[in-house]
Amino acid sequence: MKFDLQHYLKEIDTALVAAGAEVEVYADVCDYQLKGYSLVREGAPAIYISAGMHGDEPAGPLALLELVNSGLLDRNLSFYICPALNPTGLANGTRENCSESSVLDMNRDYSSMRSMEVQGHVQWLEKIQPELFISLHEDWESGGYYFYEINTKDDDPNRYEYIVSQLKEVMLMENESVIDDHEVRLEGWIYHEAEADLPDEWPEAIYMAKNGCPLSFTLESPSGLAMRHRVEAHVVAVKSILEYEYGAAPVNGD
Repeated sequence: MKFDLQHYLKEIDTALVAAGAEVEVYADVCDYQLKGYSLVREGAPAIYISAGMHGDEPAGPLALLELVNSGLLDRNLSFYICPALNPTGLANGTRENCSESSVLDMNRDYSSMRSMEVQGHVQWLEKIQPELFISLHEDWESGGYYFYEINTKDDDPNRYEYIVSQLKEVMLMENESVIDDHEVRLEGWIYHEAEADLPDEWPEAIYMAKNGCPLSFTLESPSGLAMRHRVEAHVVAVKSILEYEYGAAPVNGD
């Protein structure tokens, strides 16, 4: 089923604005406006969440929409959100972008910054200082859920155990000892250093680490499973990370 980009962009914009987020257009590519959303609460920890980096991975954007609609921004946190990093790819169902200026994997472009999308995105990112970054992806080769963790603030296996305890209620973890050419630390957990696998091909998560974000998770849901399961797993993973780090109390304290 083809991803309905226009419908998604309208829905996520409506939901984020209704939740109180301010919007900034940071790039305009092939008639698509790339938007970053901000909901800043004074003194609150700042969280940055992105989705839609690869256009053939629609579960991330859909999970983000479900999270916003279910009250993600009601927490006592500041949020920065980019819901559709690669709209031309999402429109065409391709991993790469499809703009006139470049056709490439944007998640390898955060050092060279050849694409207009990444150039604009980095300018927007330079304005924020999140302490946690969460990126929503999929993997066509995986049979279970897994995630990358980049961590320069602590080494807390209890965090992993909590996330997995919640995830296992909805999806099995990937059980391979090597995932995407990376050895796992524990089942479904790639504990990655804050360095790119290839020096000139930085993913977004490496850029964030290099620019001071101490903790990030790149979440990977298996594309071979039904969409509802992929989306549900992402929703559970994001909620579990936030619950472990900050508790579950909403803004109004209910």
